[in-house]
Amino acid sequence: MRQARLDQVRARLESLEVDALLVTNPSNRRWVSGFTGSAGVILISRDNARFATDSRYWEQVGLQSPQFELVPVAGATTGVAPELLEDTAGMTIGYEPSHLTMAAYGQWTTAVSALPEAARPNLVPAANAIEALRLIKDADELDALTRAVKLGDEGMIHAISVVEPGMTERQLAWEIQRYVMEHGADDLSFNTIVAGGDWGSAPHAYPRNVAIQADTGVVIDMGVIVDGYCSDLTRTLFLGEPDDHFKRVYDIVLTAQTMAEERIESGMTGAQAHAIAATVIAEAGFGEYFGHGLGHGVGLDVHEAPRLAPASESIMEDGQIFTVEPGIYIPGWGGVRIEDQCVMQSGRARSLSAAPKLDLEIGVTA
Repeated sequence: MRQARLDQVRARLESLEVDALLVTNPSNRRWVSGFTGSAGVILISRDNARFATDSRYWEQVGLQSPQFELVPVAGATTGVAPELLEDTAGMTIGYEPSHLTMAAYGQWTTAVSALPEAARPNLVPAANAIEALRLIKDADELDALTRAVKLGDEGMIHAISVVEPGMTERQLAWEIQRYVMEHGADDLSFNTIVAGGDWGSAPHAYPRNVAIQADTGVVIDMGVIVDGYCSDLTRTLFLGEPDDHFKRVYDIVLTAQTMAEERIESGMTGAQAHAIAATVIAEAGFGEYFGHGLGHGVGLDVHEAPRLAPASESIMEDGQIFTVEPGIYIPGWGGVRIEDQCVMQSGRARSLSAAPKLDLEIGVTA
């Protein structure tokens, strides 16, 4: 698998019009090499693949990335390894402009300038060099993502089983974290969101040391990492019997999400996918309360391509993994968001998420 990914990157060099690619983005580095450490820089050319890192990771590179030649670096690797520039005279080397900071770019150009003129390579931006390859998940990635989603579902089911009035948002967030870590998660995809009552109107709320009240909605947004791959899941609960207003808002969001999952298809742009759900919400009179995109890709990063948003030109294709998460957020009242993680298969979106959603007929999550 690693060799196949390395071959894919090499095949990209010609279209990028470069002789080699400098990989500094940690997720891209892991994708192409399998390396799970925290420091290292890769240089991939048509003829070789070199991995520069410090002594903390020399053995790990040999174990996880045997296709790469180790370039030992003294001291802690900070993302700049001039040692990789040896024997690159006259080469055009692409770098990752969306990841490289101005400070790091300055260090790389300084390193190039320090070489004799005849030995210098030429650094050029190579945007989305590896991200474009990561867009379509292979079988191993789909397996890891499916396991992450399953554990996320289990974590949400646990949260539903233990939440009660009087429990603080932080206590519930901790219950989720404890459960998933005890049941196989490597880590969390992001800090768990628990937002009770009117705090639910903040799409990226954080859990507070505030008690969750009876007869209020609770937005829970959580994710886990399994073998490096992320899950992302949101459910909105109600502690008690939902009133008519909550039921109406919830039903609109659920309808928007259901219609989007049913109608998203291959060849559609991310903007067209977003519009399916946004139209449902707008026609119900709540358009001003849905301000974010419908979804985003998920993989080694919890937010990656494709984007499902009003201005997105991403093309939906088989093999993509993405979220569908419409929401309505009303200041002073609260919010409702429902999110599934989906895969494009045979031209259609299929939800991987199986955590229960609120049943408005009986007023509980079931």
